[in-house]
Amino acid sequence: MKRANKSMLVLLSTALSTGLVLTACSADKTASPSASAGTGASPAASAAVEKPKGKVTLDFWTHWGSTTRRPIIEKIISDFNASQDRITVKHTFLPYGDGWTKELAAIAAGNPPDVIIQDISQVAQRASKKQVMNLTPYLAKENIKDRFFPHLLNAMQYKNEVYALPFVTDTRVLFYNKALFKEAGLDPEKPPKTWAELEEYSKKIDKINNGKIERLGFHPRIAGGQDMFLNNADGGRPWLDDKGIYINSPNRIAALEWYNSWDTRLGKKEVDAFKASFGSKTNDPLIAGKLAMKIDAGTFWTQIRDFAAKKEDFGVAAMPEFKPGSGNWSNGGGFTIEIPFGAKHPDESWEFLKYMTDIDAQKYWAQFNFDNVSNIKASNDPELIKDPIYKFTVDNLKDTVLGTVPVTAPDFLNLVNPQIDDAILGKQTPKEALDKAQKAVEDLVKANTK
Repeated sequence: MKRANKSMLVLLSTALSTGLVLTACSADKTASPSASAGTGASPAASAAVEKPKGKVTLDFWTHWGSTTRRPIIEKIISDFNASQDRITVKHTFLPYGDGWTKELAAIAAGNPPDVIIQDISQVAQRASKKQVMNLTPYLAKENIKDRFFPHLLNAMQYKNEVYALPFVTDTRVLFYNKALFKEAGLDPEKPPKTWAELEEYSKKIDKINNGKIERLGFHPRIAGGQDMFLNNADGGRPWLDDKGIYINSPNRIAALEWYNSWDTRLGKKEVDAFKASFGSKTNDPLIAGKLAMKIDAGTFWTQIRDFAAKKEDFGVAAMPEFKPGSGNWSNGGGFTIEIPFGAKHPDESWEFLKYMTDIDAQKYWAQFNFDNVSNIKASNDPELIKDPIYKFTVDNLKDTVLGTVPVTAPDFLNLVNPQIDDAILGKQTPKEALDKAQKAVEDLVKANTK
């Protein structure tokens, strides 16, 4: 009887031990939110047993390697690293364009950077090809959309979801030489308001001796660019959008005819010879007094500030209107900050994106680069807008259109620009050129529409 009792005790002990082990293993594998919810544990108690997140290093790719911009971006990165102790951002510089090519290869290999600075015009293209991470779930938890200028945030979307955050942008304005205005008998405080005035003022400033151009008031081909004028003439519409294709609109045809008329009047060979004398810094044509007016991004003011003998001799104005009342429409571009598809640390990358687009980082970038930034409050910081030129560029963003690339028309400008170039060279009329470009892009869109 004693031996039987002893055997029973051993069996019972073994069974209990086995049951405890099985229960423990089961608890490790199957502890779920629903199972733990029934324990009555408080959120604080649950949090106490969670393992803390480990430290993470993020690889951040940019094309900012100049002696001007690199120290600024690396100072912002350093400030972020110092602001907390879990995420360290490492800056990788790759030349403009090279980084984007390498990013595609890295995404395909499953080893992309954690964060990258990208082109603002092709967010939808990247989203449609699963090259960039959808940020909509993050924005649902932390809605920071109201930080940004609306036209910039719109460019971040694909199928009504956000795939990037805008970082910097720009706008084109008219810079002009007040001293040359005075010399020609023009009021230096009244820049041209329309294309007609632009041409009228230019003729008064032009200096041409025996067919040789010594000075020009303006010339759209060497001081503005075709996109600027063709889009301005068409009420600020882009070449195309989701609603239609507007390449050969009557206003764009008229604009290209006007654009070409300058070479007809002055002589294309003579203009090209004059252009060949242009340089940079003190030899920039506007700064050197060879041109009286020039359309450029707002950041061009830093060239005037740093290299002109008297910066007070220069003014800034809105892009002249095609016709009175048609609008001072300008073109803009810029760069996004985004998380490549397949990045290993998306949550930490999102934290960095928020920091980079918040007021302090944006203000610092704007202050030392004179760039327009995406954050509305930073853009209108009193310390920044006390500079009247910077304030002017911020105000000009309301009339600035981003040229985004629809998903159905990748690289469409490769079909448009060669036709326009042929029209400028006199190989075809502006109408023929834009009609051909219109047809080519229509065919492209049709081929890419499912």
